[in-house]
Amino acid sequence: MRPVLRLLPLSLCIALCLPARAGDDTPQNWRLCPIGDVVPPFTDAGQAPEGLNIAPLGTSPTDIEGDLLSGTDANPVFQGNVTMRRGNQFMGADQLTFDRESGQYAAEGSVRFQANGLRLRAAHAEGDQDANTHRIDDVQYQLLSRRGNGQAQSLSMTGDTGSLRGATYSTCPPEARHWELNARRIDIDTETGMAVARGASLRVGKVPVLYIPWFMFPTDDRRRTGLLYPSISNSSRNGFDWRQPIYLNLAPNLDATLSPRWMSKRGASLGTQFRYLVEDGQGTLDAVWMPRDDLRDRSRGSARFEGTHNISADWQARASLSWISDPRYYEDFSSSIDGLSQATNYSTLGVYGRGRTWEAGITADHWQLADYTLTDAVLPYDRLPRAFATWEQGFGHYLRAGIDAEAVRFHHPLYAAGSRLDLRPWISAPIEGDAWFLRPTLAWRQTSYSLDRALGQSLGGTSPSRGQSIFSVDTGLFFDRETTVKGKRYLQSIEPRLFYLNVPYANQDDMPVFDTQPLTFSWGQLFRENRYSGADRQADANQLTLAVSTRLIRQSDGFERFSASVGQIRYLKESLVRLPNEPVTERGGSAWVADLNYAPTDRWTIGTSYQRDPKFKRTDLASLRARYLLPDDGVFNLSYRYRRDLLEQLDLSFLYPLNASWSLVGRSYYSLRDKKALESLAGVQWDSCCVAMRLVARRYVHTRAGELSNALMFEIELKGLGSAGQDARRALRRSILGYNRDDLYLVPPQTATGQPSTPDNANANP
Repeated sequence: MRPVLRLLPLSLCIALCLPARAGDDTPQNWRLCPIGDVVPPFTDAGQAPEGLNIAPLGTSPTDIEGDLLSGTDANPVFQGNVTMRRGNQFMGADQLTFDRESGQYAAEGSVRFQANGLRLRAAHAEGDQDANTHRIDDVQYQLLSRRGNGQAQSLSMTGDTGSLRGATYSTCPPEARHWELNARRIDIDTETGMAVARGASLRVGKVPVLYIPWFMFPTDDRRRTGLLYPSISNSSRNGFDWRQPIYLNLAPNLDATLSPRWMSKRGASLGTQFRYLVEDGQGTLDAVWMPRDDLRDRSRGSARFEGTHNISADWQARASLSWISDPRYYEDFSSSIDGLSQATNYSTLGVYGRGRTWEAGITADHWQLADYTLTDAVLPYDRLPRAFATWEQGFGHYLRAGIDAEAVRFHHPLYAAGSRLDLRPWISAPIEGDAWFLRPTLAWRQTSYSLDRALGQSLGGTSPSRGQSIFSVDTGLFFDRETTVKGKRYLQSIEPRLFYLNVPYANQDDMPVFDTQPLTFSWGQLFRENRYSGADRQADANQLTLAVSTRLIRQSDGFERFSASVGQIRYLKESLVRLPNEPVTERGGSAWVADLNYAPTDRWTIGTSYQRDPKFKRTDLASLRARYLLPDDGVFNLSYRYRRDLLEQLDLSFLYPLNASWSLVGRSYYSLRDKKALESLAGVQWDSCCVAMRLVARRYVHTRAGELSNALMFEIELKGLGSAGQDARRALRRSILGYNRDDLYLVPPQTATGQPSTPDNANANP
């Protein structure tokens, strides 16, 4: 008996055709739409199958059961609670009639089908097994592997082709149909995986908002060349902005996306993304070309390549290459403050190796100016090339030795440069116990140069060199105890730490400054051997760091309720090595460094960092961070950042739910130093089971001169289908930390100024 086998492709037509390309990659919030059964579970079907995996039907028998069997052997009739099962497929009906001679069958009364992520019920099903034709009438269906439900007046199928008439699809429940997709007819070819819809329309509420008389679309995950969703927006900067992505399926491991774009104030451009995947690597190339920008009266463009390739088990090639046509590019084509803060464009590529006791590589990097208010004089030196190697080996339990080596050839578009070789062999005798550690280390740092003649003449020689011994002792203790706070068990630790550093003085005034700058003073700087990045300067030192940390950890789940750290460097004598125009580090104490984090409840998080220089009785750095997680996924953020002679900023943002559907959003990012708003944002959003709307007003700095721009963004999102309007959700995620709760665990490391960290030589000026 084979009727159920032929009905399977028909049911998959429903599951695949309408929602196949409806959703996007953005996680949906379904908290207002609890999972309900539009088509109730069939009590006689057993457990509903999960996913879209099809059972091996070729080896599975078909079992048919019913309360009564009548008719003849040639024309059996099953009546009363008829069920058919094969693999993970189930079909039920009140009556099933089958003609073995003609191959015709008919299922009557409460026809039910469940398989492969789909559950449906219908009034009638009939077909011809020999001719491979089938028809189902008055269908109601529900997707099990994802949100979605709908109806169809009829489904018919002949061989690998099928047709749906009067089909609907939505992620909304039937009693609250906020949106619905309809099609007068959909023809499907399961062999090619393509479908053609005729008379398709989209209704929001009862209002038709889109009508498409004919379009072709895929019904499975096979990649195909075709059009993607367009992007349409309007802004004071670009005017009317239309972009139409075109996907090109070049090969199983190659694809490309062309993005023609037209901006009424600027003109036309073409964006391209090319991706490849090979056995040992992958890469992505993004490029944009604008033959003429009407606002700048010139051609514009950018290109970026990211790729990796595994050469062997120990070696890998990596590339991160970027190019922009002019220094105004980021300012003109970025809608956030991040684009304005980028003064340079960085590219690097290299080959990297790693073994059990060693690391090595050879790289090259290049800097490009990305700020039209500056000149090439501020660009860091390019390293063309840079070779490095490190080796570390243990000898027994109490002795370790290694070497750090680097060779670099520097280049600059304006200044003479040269080459540098830096070697640092070292030996250490670490001794550790359960509650203490002692790590004495002795190193020798030898740095030599081969300078261009012009640079050598200004410094007094083309081959300066430096050799210094470096001795350090790092030691600490760990104390902990169990304690109880408000009836909950905690583990409290106290961790004192000492770090002594001794480096004899060596005159380095005859050495150039290629990629070296003072490191930002912070907690980590208390335990470093050198206060400079790069090898052009090795600070002399006779200093002792005193620091202590404490933590309070909840034992039930490891939650850190409280942590605090405080430390200071005591300079036992003045440090004479310095960069040009940098003051001598005098004898005495450094600034105190203090960090504190406290969570009064599981919803509150408060953190602060503070640096105060006792010598000059001034605050060098101060920051305060507070976050409160409101009920119903709300959040409130407040931060204050201060760095002496550099910035003083206040940042407040929130997502405040008024009720289950309505919420307010806002942000005020203000520079107290400049007495100017950097970004202001206010809006309202409405959320329902399957529809969300956002209206946001934004005022933000959009030029390096500090000019402000206004924007009004409106977005309507049909969950499970897509969104229309400007991407307000993206702007809110960028402006309000915690707008999506998952973002709280994806925050990149930041410096004390609140900006993402950059390469060591990112700000090293000649």
